[in-house]
Amino acid sequence: MTRVLILYYSSYGHIETMAAAVAEGVNAGGAEAVVKRVPETAPAEVAAAAHFKTDQAAPVCTVEELVDYDAIIFGVPTRYGRLPSQMAAFLDQTGGLWARGALNGKVGSAFVSTATQHGGQETTLFSLITNMLHLGMVVSGLPYSFQGQMRLDEITGASPYGATTIAGSKGERQPSDNELDGARHQGELVAKLAAKLAA
Repeated sequence: MTRVLILYYSSYGHIETMAAAVAEGVNAGGAEAVVKRVPETAPAEVAAAAHFKTDQAAPVCTVEELVDYDAIIFGVPTRYGRLPSQMAAFLDQTGGLWARGALNGKVGSAFVSTATQHGGQETTLFSLITNMLHLGMVVSGLPYSFQGQMRLDEITGASPYGATTIAGSKGERQPSDNELDGARHQGELVAKLAAKLAA
């Protein structure tokens, strides 16, 4: 069976929630979804003072585990339109995998969150996509087969480059039904693409 890793970092739980929806889509696409997170690098006192959600159920992933999957879907919140340091530190350790081409041909995809509508969703997606391309991965986005990204009747995330959610400046907004549907759609597409490439 095709195996898909959903690898995320989530400070306040928004990306954790999106990761669960992505996993639902992966399973609906006929693959096995495995949800893991990257290690927290902020000191414990800093995380506590900022009210980070540290009680997340997903186990922490190691770099070497990445080779065990047919596809990897990365999820992060934005930090000034780019990756947060936690995911960047994790990806910075993949040099050995890059050197031996261990991820060449695997499917890669991404989903993100921002505090505001125009807070760097697409640049954050592209900062992940750049890493995937360097690692030799085949990149999949969120095509317009997900019609929810065409909606004008509500404020919503979503991009052809990947599923997104808007968290609010104080983290007060949770992923909407439409945003979660986009995440599921993306997970299902990645699962089906990975199965085709593995055949």
